[in-house]
Amino acid sequence: MAAEHRMMSGRGCMAAFLAMLCTFSSGKCDEQVPLMLWTSEGSGLLSQAVPAAGHIVGVTQLNSYLETALGSSPRNVLLFLQDKMSIEDFTMYGGAFGNKQDSAFPNLEGALLSSPSSLVLPTVAWPASNAVIGQLQDQLDTSPLYLDPEMLSQLRLNASTPALLVFRLPYSTGADLMSVKEVLSGNDEVIGQVMSIMKSQSVPYTAVYTAVRPSRQVSSISMDMEAGVRGGRSLLQYGDRKRERERQREKERAEKKANDRASERTGVYPPVEFKEGGAGCIMLWAENLTVSVLRGGRWERHDLTSLTFGEGVTPRLQGSLCNQSHSSLVLNYENILGHRSFKLVFTMSQRHYKVSARRWFTLDAVEIEYDGQKATFNGSRSVYAPAEYSYRCQSVTNFRYPVLVPRTSKDPANQWRVSFTDFQVGGCVSGDAVCLKPRPDNTN
Repeated sequence: MAAEHRMMSGRGCMAAFLAMLCTFSSGKCDEQVPLMLWTSEGSGLLSQAVPAAGHIVGVTQLNSYLETALGSSPRNVLLFLQDKMSIEDFTMYGGAFGNKQDSAFPNLEGALLSSPSSLVLPTVAWPASNAVIGQLQDQLDTSPLYLDPEMLSQLRLNASTPALLVFRLPYSTGADLMSVKEVLSGNDEVIGQVMSIMKSQSVPYTAVYTAVRPSRQVSSISMDMEAGVRGGRSLLQYGDRKRERERQREKERAEKKANDRASERTGVYPPVEFKEGGAGCIMLWAENLTVSVLRGGRWERHDLTSLTFGEGVTPRLQGSLCNQSHSSLVLNYENILGHRSFKLVFTMSQRHYKVSARRWFTLDAVEIEYDGQKATFNGSRSVYAPAEYSYRCQSVTNFRYPVLVPRTSKDPANQWRVSFTDFQVGGCVSGDAVCLKPRPDNTN
């Protein structure tokens, strides 16, 4: 069994491999995301030990895997960062039932099979995957460049110069978007296009495919591997469906209650809105905005809510801007936590994605500027919504189930905490009220 396990980690059927490792895992699959590594040349990944069945890879261990991989592999890194992903996506859409022609991942599977060196980590703790950009930045000592295949084809990469190229991939969970399989197939096409471009340029690379957070929340999963992965059939069986339906109904009731409370509060104070040319283009609302700084081993906290929202409050928005592709909301304060000058900056971008055939906006970064210094939190590509919506989430923080992460391990942001409760933000260029229509965060 051990030998068979090692063999599969290198070149076996990806979908069956992930499904079986999920079965052996003693932890909940809905708390982790998979991560795949492969290279165009070299064999450095083959020397890395695959985690034991049931082991969950944390932040420190993932950093060790990446450090070892980049120590002997090409340092042109392609990071395919999907908004959400779980093992169940591969078992459901990866042809794990013998119908390989129906797989949503032919290019990914082809890349793993043709790579001289690959590694599959089925269960990475999602806070760890959330920080993968920062880890790669530290190890490559370079900033990420967000691209699509068309932009990549116009670049001329140098094999001797490290590069971190990030390709953001969406994920569908709502009825108004494309089906999950269609989106995953579109993402796989992007991976295939990128692989073809890199091959045509003859530039060696290391590729990483993972996600910011899990896509599935399933109460329990069991699988009967009647004939293993050598050709027998496998049965994927979801357990306790009644409990899952009850949990879903409870979640819907909680969301409705939160929406009702938000509707009531909207009458109490309006959102902050920045206008360009008389038309609203950025809005922000929150029940609570709090920042904290670490001093002398203790966190000093300051509530910005009453300075930002409320009757008679006019926040200073100097420095804010917006256009067709980028927007920035700057909240200016004074004398916050001992800093005479203090700014809270929300930086957003908007692009059209062919996969979903619509424009999306993302909160790329949250910055704290204080007395000439700057702390930057990456939005981690997890704060996003269709452009005609605003993003809304019950809790957005960098320390408890973090959605925001420090740009690097050395960034001053590591000494700061931000906490936004019942947070809603949108950045679009339109005077229509539809810009303020909330799209709830599916994780709450």
